Amino acid sequence: MNFTALLQEKPSIIGVIHLAALPGSPAYGGSIQRVIDQASQEAMIYQKLGLHAIIVENFNDAPFYPDRVPAETIAAMAVLANEVIRATSMPIGINVLRNDAESAIAIAAATQADFIRVNVHMNAVVSDQGIIEANAHRSLRLRTSLGSSAAVLADVGVKHASPLAGRGLALEAEDMAERGMVDGIIISGSRTGSPTSVEDLRMVKERSNLPVIVGSGAKPKFLASLSQYADAFIVGSYFKKAGKVRNPLDKRRISKFMETVASL
Repeated sequence: MNFTALLQEKPSIIGVIHLAALPGSPAYGGSIQRVIDQASQEAMIYQKLGLHAIIVENFNDAPFYPDRVPAETIAAMAVLANEVIRATSMPIGINVLRNDAESAIAIAAATQADFIRVNVHMNAVVSDQGIIEANAHRSLRLRTSLGSSAAVLADVGVKHASPLAGRGLALEAEDMAERGMVDGIIISGSRTGSPTSVEDLRMVKERSNLPVIVGSGAKPKFLASLSQYADAFIVGSYFKKAGKVRNPLDKRRISKFMETVASL
């Protein structure tokens, strides 16, 4: 899938469904139906309020596995992704935290999701999960072998992490486009909800013809400056009550945000 084909609007707004804790994780509440109901409800809210796409991620499964997640997580995410797809007609993405691109590809193939996000597609980083190494060589080959058309969106300047070798954002972006064979590049702030640097965004945009996506910290007051270089925004924290990532969605905040987008 050419991710540009999914960007019917510029900038496109991708809402995040932070799934409640899944079976097997320390915070799991004991009812997968509650997780399904919450995810489906959020998907319908996003569609009703005019967003352009959704990404589903196991945000509340912390502490995260650094690489492959267990079978129960894959099974739950496949079920949930399918329920979200049934609840909405929007393009759907999959992010299996912390860095299981192969499982994301498999889930996307099984559910016909449109794209995946992978945090460490190339290089290696030091994170709160320890050292995370890239596995682009495996995930892209799996996509081919499964016949999946899911686009791959990958981060540069990975949040909640530091590069193991400081090669610089510019070189990282160039390699991601040329050697990583991704369909879009994500640039974020240092943590969930942290603002994305306009200068970093400009640098990445100048070094690639791929769509560039803001991955964190998008707020109405920043949209005008960021949208000079951004093709899309992934928005999670701002859409929650009081802007806190673990709070429920706030329809008023979403509406305000989308009004600002329309004014651009």
